[in-house]
Amino acid sequence: MRSNRRSWLKQIGLGVAGLTISRLETIASPSHSFTREFIVDKPIRLSSNENPYGPSPLARKAMADHLLESNRYGGARTNELVSAIAQKYDLTGDNVLMGAGSTEILDIVARYSALKGGSFVIPVPTFAFWANMIEKTGFKKITVPLTTDKKIDLPTMMAAIQDDTRLVYICNPNNPTGTMLERDKLVEFVKKVSEKSLVLVDEAYIDFTEQPSLCGLVSEHRNIIIAKTFSKIYGMAGARVGYALAHKDTINEISQVTTWANGSCSVPSVAAAIASLKDEKFVRGTYDKIHEVRRYTIDEMEKLNIRCIPSNTNFIYFTLADYKKDYFDLLKRNNILGTGIYEEEGKWSRITVGTKEEMQQFIKILS
Repeated sequence: MRSNRRSWLKQIGLGVAGLTISRLETIASPSHSFTREFIVDKPIRLSSNENPYGPSPLARKAMADHLLESNRYGGARTNELVSAIAQKYDLTGDNVLMGAGSTEILDIVARYSALKGGSFVIPVPTFAFWANMIEKTGFKKITVPLTTDKKIDLPTMMAAIQDDTRLVYICNPNNPTGTMLERDKLVEFVKKVSEKSLVLVDEAYIDFTEQPSLCGLVSEHRNIIIAKTFSKIYGMAGARVGYALAHKDTINEISQVTTWANGSCSVPSVAAAIASLKDEKFVRGTYDKIHEVRRYTIDEMEKLNIRCIPSNTNFIYFTLADYKKDYFDLLKRNNILGTGIYEEEGKWSRITVGTKEEMQQFIKILS
């Protein structure tokens, strides 16, 4: 069967991302690692918190093996992934809603929350692309500054909730700061908030920590929604697979604002996600490498008078207030993609943790 598949592909060619058959099989090979060899003529990408080591070997093989199923809708395959996710968190399939990355989940929850108008509460800075979108519908945004140590200010967030507040958003660990809330305080916060409105906890980066997910709360609390993704530690940012965990009634309700609930993920992406959940060795290896390279990068940046916030993620938040060179010009001239300024006061910016070689090059150009 595999021989017939290979022969057929050779006859028709494979127009997927410009890959030849040999390249496809090379990428699918468990022994292959994603290194700079594939992006020699492109920038070093340290801007979007992507995992430089993935997808995992099992995920790459699953993508290749299921590519020819792309002519069919993937309902059965998606149901398999939903079941695997539910089992991972000791929930049921009714507690899971799939999306094309957690960004789609954030959009869905925001649209649902805005149906009756009112307001939503969000810290600043945080991951706010979805908030900029929903604000255009008339949904009022209430912003709460971070604490001086760049953490989300839970008491002030609570105080900012109004009678018409429909949604409160928490990203933990937070993007772009990389700071993490104490779990006990966060649990207390979300339970109280859920008595008044929906609370959406974005756990895109929690896999880079040892802190347990809040998913265990969703079965008993209808107004708590957890957003999760395969984009970060699983290295599938371009494959676009994310999901929400919530009470079964809440999943049913927010599904009503989607055109096709659980229908936006491709068959190869879903197959890769299923395989990723089984590849614990890859996940642990990524975790260890990110932590090692992050320590190296922070140590070297602080030697250059660039103060960094302790990070719980695969990125670093830092101030350029005491750095005397033109940081952004150095990045531009050396073909490195970073981000901009998030907070003008203190000139705070963010950089993704790439491979050791990439971060050595990053430090070299700053020195």
